[in-house]
Amino acid sequence: MESSEQLPGPGPGEPAPPGGGHDYPLTFAVDYPDRDLNRLSTAFRIFTIIPIAILVATLEGGTFALDAGNHGARYAGGGTGVLLIPVLLMILFRQKYPGWWYDWNLQLTRFSNRIGVYLALMEDRYPSTDEQQSVHLDFPHPDPERDLNRWLPLVKWLLAIPHYIVLFFLTIGAIFAAIFAWFAILFTGRYPRSLFDFVEGVIRWHNRVAAYAFLLVTDKYPPFRLAA
Repeated sequence: MESSEQLPGPGPGEPAPPGGGHDYPLTFAVDYPDRDLNRLSTAFRIFTIIPIAILVATLEGGTFALDAGNHGARYAGGGTGVLLIPVLLMILFRQKYPGWWYDWNLQLTRFSNRIGVYLALMEDRYPSTDEQQSVHLDFPHPDPERDLNRWLPLVKWLLAIPHYIVLFFLTIGAIFAAIFAWFAILFTGRYPRSLFDFVEGVIRWHNRVAAYAFLLVTDKYPPFRLAA
């Protein structure tokens, strides 16, 4: 029975847990389902994912204000997605990465990856909001004074352009792989291992680029590879 407690990320300056011989701070892996997958939920995956997709969309909702005389309160209608600009400014001017901002980015990234893995048919259990399930993702909580160049976040998005180009084509390939896997699961109940490894590698690549350019947890340039 799975625990509902979400695993915390590594502490400031601590490396991410080992992940199959990787040498990049972000680790990502999906447990291969060595069993027959649910054909019915696979057949209608594009529909069954709608509720959880709506839920994650609300995490990027706006705000509304209530005013009473000269006093007012502002409430969030949803979250703010991954924190990028606040983290960038904090690293730039204070050389800090607040722990609760790190926790938010880590848990939201884990949650969105569980949804992505479910959509890609790699898991037939409905995505959990708190349990890791078969998706294992970690990245370190950096110590900006020691681990990060305070000026680099200003240009990381630009330096990652070569990755955007490669990932555009890889993502198209992953979509076709998922379509082929859809037919394979309907007829055999199994996700072909070669297709599974390819889709997993593409998602891993996306996550590495995000860790570098948008989550800002590492200055190490992402490798051009699918493998861990």
